[in-house]
Amino acid sequence: MNDNNMDSDEVQQTDDSTVEEPTSIPNQRMTRHQILTLISIASVNFSSMICYSILGPFFPKEAVKKGASQTVIGLIFGCYALFNLVGSVVLGKYIVQIGAKFMLISGLFVSSVCTILFGLLDKVPDGATFIILCFIIRSVDAVGFSAAMTSSFAVSTKVFPNSIATVLGSLEIFTGLGLILGPPIGGWLYQSFGYNVPFMALGCFLFLMVPFNMYILPSFAADPSKDSFFRLFTRLKIVLICFATFTLSSGLGFLDATLSIYAIDTFDLSPGYVGLLLLGLSLPYCLASPLLGIISDRFPSTRPWFMVLGSLFTATGFWFLGPVPILQIKSQLWLVVFMLGIIGFSLSMTAIPTFPEILDCAYENGFEEGLSTLGLVSGLFGAVWSFGMFCGPTLGGFITQQLSFEWAASVQGGLAFLAAFFLGVYFLCQRTRQERAPQIQMKRPSDEATHLLT
Repeated sequence: MNDNNMDSDEVQQTDDSTVEEPTSIPNQRMTRHQILTLISIASVNFSSMICYSILGPFFPKEAVKKGASQTVIGLIFGCYALFNLVGSVVLGKYIVQIGAKFMLISGLFVSSVCTILFGLLDKVPDGATFIILCFIIRSVDAVGFSAAMTSSFAVSTKVFPNSIATVLGSLEIFTGLGLILGPPIGGWLYQSFGYNVPFMALGCFLFLMVPFNMYILPSFAADPSKDSFFRLFTRLKIVLICFATFTLSSGLGFLDATLSIYAIDTFDLSPGYVGLLLLGLSLPYCLASPLLGIISDRFPSTRPWFMVLGSLFTATGFWFLGPVPILQIKSQLWLVVFMLGIIGFSLSMTAIPTFPEILDCAYENGFEEGLSTLGLVSGLFGAVWSFGMFCGPTLGGFITQQLSFEWAASVQGGLAFLAAFFLGVYFLCQRTRQERAPQIQMKRPSDEATHLLT
């Protein structure tokens, strides 16, 4: 009993204790507190993503049977992101007042209950009743998801302040595993047992994460900050990085809502094979994220160009996913799989450096170092990501319905290209200013001496 008390006291940390101390995974041995935090956040990432990703292979088809149009399906996917956005902004601002641990655990609980309830929607009447309940349950689920993810980002960054990209990249292995396993498991359970079982099974699995994280996740205490999201948006660099993040999540949301129907109609694939098809997107992301995270931490100067090149690769992937109708290239299954792999790799290339770059920019502009600022940055990242996840399915579903999947994918590629262009111009201008600054400082003394002599 005494050992357990000692253990619980050991993991109760404040801003003045070891949580605040700079720690680097490659150079120092991790403490018990850090190990427990990594296990907890990894379980949250995996369980949340596996429940999020099960819808892709079969839900759009079931929703059509229930009387939902392609546009409405896009809105159902999009409303999740819209309420995720609202939740990220509000919860990121008040993470200190609510408590990081309580926010994470309550978010898991809400999300697990909503996942189970979503599995009962096949019992409700077709038409408006089904559609309204889809919107309500997905919206509440989104708030729970935003609570868990906003807290997980802030906690990870607080415990590992000097290895942010490395830790986030390593944790993205579990995010990627959730995205990888969700579609095939969901598709297989749907084919074998029907609509209810995928949601019931994975919802119960997510529910088990609640007591697990209550036990192992340390508690955190901090003082609230007076800074706000609006101050973050006064920096052009943060705005451009947020736009690049928006293009990534918009593309993923578009694929969630439209790819399964396109693959079934074009290649006559079953929902189970559609789930396997999505491996082409998730697997490269899962494998590349840890390596790119290590490189980003050891060579911070590579982060800007990772984001630029990643956005260019994303644009290329979407342009050839359809492919673009003006190219007059026939759509083939191998090309779709290959382009999904390109998009998955470019996603990790762009996404991993964004969080540490936004955080560094915030600190450079006077934001306090602590859990409050980490909550703001986590909330901002989650809000921008969610906004893209709302616009992608909504606008993508509308363009697909009015024109075609090929044109909708082309629009997504155009957005990614714009992000690469704007970021490239900004970083080139920034580099030019940095090179000129020492020359200007060297000239000033001689100029002042000339004026004095005159």
